[in-house]
Order: sequence, then C-alpha cells, then structure tokens
Amino acid sequence: MRLILFVSLSFFSHTFIYSQTKPWQGKFEPIDNMLSPPNAYRTASGAPGKAYWQQRADYKIKATLNEKSNTITGEETITYYNNSPDDLPYLWMQLEQNVNKKGNEDFGSINNNIKDSITTQEMQFLTRAIDFPAGYSIKHVKDANGKDIKTMVNNTMMKVKLNTVLKSGTSTTLSIAWSYPITDRNMYLLSREGYEYFPEDDNTTYLIAHWFPRMAVYNDTEGWQNQQFQKLGEFALEFGDYEVEITVPEDHIVASTGTLKNSDDVLNKVQRKRIAKAKKSFDKPVMIITKEEAEANEKQKTSKQKTWKFNAQNVRDFAFASSRKFMWDAQAVKLPTNTVMAMSYYPKEGLPVWQGESTKAIKHALEVYSEATFDYPYPVAISVNTSNIGMEFPMISFNGGRPKNGKMSDREKSSMIGTIIHEVGHNWFPMIVSSDERKWMWMDEGLNTFLHQRTVAERYPSFTSVTPKTIVPFMDGDKNILRPIMTTSDTELFNQFGANFYVKPTVGLQMLRNSIIGKELFDEAFKEYANRWKYKHPNPSDLFRTLEDATATDLDWFFKGWFFTTDHVDMELSHVKWFKVFEDNANIENQNKTSRVKITNQGRQQNEPAKDFSKGPETITMTSTPDNDYGQFLSRLDEPAIRKQLSGKNIYEITIKNIGGLVMPVTIEWIFTDGTKEIDTLPAEIWRRNEYETQQTFIKNKEVSQVNLDPNFEFADTNTENNSFPKTKKQSGFDTFKNKASKN
Repeated sequence: MRLILFVSLSFFSHTFIYSQTKPWQGKFEPIDNMLSPPNAYRTASGAPGKAYWQQRADYKIKATLNEKSNTITGEETITYYNNSPDDLPYLWMQLEQNVNKKGNEDFGSINNNIKDSITTQEMQFLTRAIDFPAGYSIKHVKDANGKDIKTMVNNTMMKVKLNTVLKSGTSTTLSIAWSYPITDRNMYLLSREGYEYFPEDDNTTYLIAHWFPRMAVYNDTEGWQNQQFQKLGEFALEFGDYEVEITVPEDHIVASTGTLKNSDDVLNKVQRKRIAKAKKSFDKPVMIITKEEAEANEKQKTSKQKTWKFNAQNVRDFAFASSRKFMWDAQAVKLPTNTVMAMSYYPKEGLPVWQGESTKAIKHALEVYSEATFDYPYPVAISVNTSNIGMEFPMISFNGGRPKNGKMSDREKSSMIGTIIHEVGHNWFPMIVSSDERKWMWMDEGLNTFLHQRTVAERYPSFTSVTPKTIVPFMDGDKNILRPIMTTSDTELFNQFGANFYVKPTVGLQMLRNSIIGKELFDEAFKEYANRWKYKHPNPSDLFRTLEDATATDLDWFFKGWFFTTDHVDMELSHVKWFKVFEDNANIENQNKTSRVKITNQGRQQNEPAKDFSKGPETITMTSTPDNDYGQFLSRLDEPAIRKQLSGKNIYEITIKNIGGLVMPVTIEWIFTDGTKEIDTLPAEIWRRNEYETQQTFIKNKEVSQVNLDPNFEFADTNTENNSFPKTKKQSGFDTFKNKASKN
C-alpha cells in the first residue's frame, strides 16, 4: 500500500534549510543502543525473564569481639548455591577490611591535595602519619571434607580455587577462619564501620560491618562482580540466611541484623518485660534500657563474656553494634501485612534528641516507603547513633547527628532526622531491591533519596527538602568537569558524587512524578519496579524499561538527557507576537473565496520585534483558502464559522529556544490585564522536529500583560531571567546545594 503525502513546498524548504544550519542531535531517538539488549533473563518490558537466575549464599558465623585488643576473630561456614547455567572452577569473595591497609590502591586518592593551613586530621587522612593495623588475616579456607582450598588475595578480593569444579545447579560448602583489627573510625576518611572511643568515661562503641569474608555477586550481565572496593562504590551481595553467634563483654548490649534467639540468656527479666510491652505500644517508644541504667553499665567493665545469637532470613548482609553505653528504646509499627519493631540504640551523648526523634523517624520511614513500594518484610528496623556517618545494612543502620551539651539547632536536628530516614530507607534500595552499588551508586542512593525526600515532605513539612531548584547550581557548572549520572561509582569526582548520585536522580524522579507522567501513574510504575525486582539484582535498563512499560509513556528522551548527558535546562522565551482578530466587512467581496479577516498592529513598524504589549497587536491578513489547497478533498471547511470563532480573540505566537540543550516539557503562565492567570503545559515532544527552537500558537479571550515559562520551577531551569515577556529582571532564589563527604 502506497501512502502519498502532499506537503507545502515552502514549509518543507524552511524545515530543511534550518536542519542544515544546526545539527540534529537525536534527542528523541530510542536508547536501545545505550542499554544491554533484552534476553531470556531480563525482558524488554523491564521484568525478570523466565530464565532469570541468581546465586545464593547461606552463612553460619561465630565471632568474638575482644575489647582489650579491638579485634574480631571468627569462623564461618558458607553454603554457596550455583543457580547459574555455568560451571564455576573458582569463586570470588569480598575482603573489604583490606581497604584499610596502608598502600592499597585507594589510599590517598579521594582527598589527595596538600594545601596551606591543612588540618592535622586532613593530613592524617592523606599521609597516614600515625599508622595502624588493618586488614584480614585468613587462617584457613577449607572445603566440606576439611581439605584446604588454595586462595589468592588481590587487595579487597579473594579468589577461591575450588578443589572440584562447582557444576551448574549444585552447591558447595566453604569453612573460613579469620580475624582483623577493628579500626578507629577517626583515623581515616569515609569510614563506614569501626569503633568510636569516648575518653570521658573510657568506653567504646563498636560498629561492626563488612566484617566477615562475603561472597561476591555472579550474575547474567557481567559474570563475577569482582570490582575492587575503593570506598565510594559500595557493595554487591547475594541473598541468603544467616545464623550468627556474637560473643562480647558481658555488660555490652548488641543491636543486630535479624531476630534475637536467646533473649533469656542475654537480657534480664526487666528488659524482657519492657520488650513485651513495646511490642504492643504503637503510639510511643518504650525504654528498654534507661539513661540511669546505661550510665551504671558504663562503669562495670567486666572481663566476663556472653554470646548473643541471631537469625536472619533472606538478607544480603549482616551487621551489628556493641557497647555498654547503649540506651535502648522500641516501638511497634503496624503495616498492612505485618508489625515491625522500630528500635533505637544511643549513648547518653545522644540525649535528649535521640530519645525523642530517632524511633519516630524510623516509623515514618517504614510507613511512607511501604506505601510507595511494598511492606517492610523484616521483623526489626534499628537506628544506632554514632558520629559523622550514615550507613545502612539489612534491618540496622548507623546514623550520625549528636547534640552538643544536649542542644541541636533546627538545621542539625533536621539533618539528623533526614539521615535516619535515609539510612532506614536503604532497606528497600539496595538491601531488598538489590542493585549493584559498586557499579551504579545512583541506583540505590538516587532512588532512596527520592523516597527519603518524599518522607520528609509528607511527615516533616517544615524541613527543607530537595526540589528541582536544589540541583540548579550543580547542573549550571563547568561542563568540562561535570559527569553524567550514568557514571560508575568510583570514577565520579569526590566533590560531585553527592549532587550527581543522590540529588540529580531524585530531582529527575520528582519531575517524572509531578510534571511528566503524573503522580498516580508514576507511583504505580515505581511500585511495579520495586516489586518486580524485590530480592533480585536489577540494572539501570530494568528500571528504565519498567517505567516506560508500566506507564505507556515514551521516556527515552528523558533518560537520555537526564542520565546520560551533562546538558542542563535553559528555556528562553525569545519572542511573543500578539494578533487581534476582527472582520473588515469592507474587504469582503465573496465570503467563500476571497474574504479577509484583518489583524491590526496599531502603528508598529513592519518586522520590528515587540518588546512588550504596549503597541498592540500585529497586522496580518487571513484569506479564504484557494480550492487547489484542498487537493482531492471535495468538501470544504466552514470558513465563516472559523472566522466567527476567532473574531474578537487574541492570538499569541510564542518562540521558545532551547539554550541549555536538555529537552523538557514547557509550562507557560499567562497573566492577563485583569490580573487573572492561566497555565498551559506542552509536552517535551514539541521539540521532536526542531531541538533548538519551537513556535507555538495560543488563543486567549483576554488580553495578556505577562508571559512566564516554568512559573512553579518544575524543571530546574538554570536561568530564569530569560523566562518572561516582557523581560523582567528577577532573582532565582536557588537553594545552594553543598556536596558533603559524608552520606546524608
């Protein structure tokens, strides 16, 4: 079948000439060639395929914390299940503690400049003038028969050379004995775990994470994820069940991933009674250990030990905190499908703010995130107070924010609460929707920050939260050093990763939800993604495809611009032309053929661009349509009816230029001479035929006094001074985003 299209030659010529003067950039072309192709494992819809597989690792661990030497000694048995279609002659394991060894490939690379008036702490981070022991000592690695297995350690990764090839569909068992010195968190930059010493009462709080050799991920898209740990890029881990026994000083309290299995052995009768009460307390926390009890506990310093036993099902990691300093409160949180215990552990130095705010923040996070994705599936959600950190693990997080002399400013308090919400929220991304943090930091930080900011906006409306304004200073920065969101975690510049991996993805998702897709449809799609990839390993392509699949919206243009480039939004309202329609009866000779509608300009010189509306509308003529223009159509438009509809109306033609390069929808605010306002919204598709400039025509009953682009600042426009007609000089009022070394 042949389709013949008749077009105006003058229109075609104009378009063709323009496309030659400015190069076509393909902003609306599909991003298929930028993504891994779909296959039996990952479908074109963004869902796991019928052949999708992933590995599994179950752990049984016994470990002892030695407070005198600040060491951890442990033994673990790993049952590793090869669900892949491949036979594996060797396995890779993560040894993150080795990153703290002097001389590892990351040492000094994050903050490596010497400057005048450098602080002693900065110099210690840079030079390690005071050295300290760090890294694993591996005593042995054995197979199920007790036979030694040869290994090879490459910095933070260990290659386990199996005695027998691990066939597809089978499992193997490894036994590993190891130890390492726990490091002082104050001694090196980006410390996610270690100990914090309190000189006033000579006590220590231990944050124990990345503490046992763990299986690396083996998957369908890259085989072994054995990228070295370099501090910025975090973790990629397999799911499994854990049985963990932790031996600590008898007067320590342990907060941990999982469910405590021997409370009768490690908690006294009063504490157990209070926990039972907390399980029924839905309106406020119950103190399990009070300030007075914690202070009394600080003074004991017994040499005796006790063992805490925990079980955790279907988690990808395990962490714990231990100290005699802990106060402890707990509250039940009722979700649609289960009840969760929200619990906070903090030293007296966290008072009074932690007692009043931490568990409340956990509750808010559990409720908002569950509504947005899926109900929190684990039995506990824990927040542990520490200094200068925010770090997440399954069911437990380590969160900074501490009063000085019992006081915090409103800003410090909101930062502390935001940190707790953020780190608890990481239970969803990436602890359950288990993306690869080592490779794509934005997939866990960006998606989590998006829901973290939604929680703040809904539950703490007086707090400052991220909006499109927040990202403007970053996006308006030097393009020579800016990098796209789609940048591997450890190759991002240290002073940019907060904006690029946290805030920019958050703003992008806010735009999709609030201004491009719409809240109802976006929320369904985001929930679809979370549920499709719950307890699985999604990649960026799976997110992009799911959002399109579940909304029936072409978003390739958005993903390409926002995630793959450093273009920014700068729409310029270049011209506004005003036409007024009325019929000039004197010129009407034959209404069906040669009648005219006259449009007047009240004195403006021909071709002179208007700077405002003071000289009135422009003059053009509207003639009757010649028969030849109808081609083979025998019917005719009702031209008198069209003239009647236009009579007395105001026609406005606006010209918008894309200065920043990033295509976006266009929101137009019309302010009329009587003071009323009206909004028109144009989709991003208006840029399809011309990525640099677009003309759009509108009919208004009233005369317009002012036209503004993006009046509600939905699209992070970096220059608002070119958004209005007539031109107005106005301040943007952008919130300045400051990158921080520590996670918020």
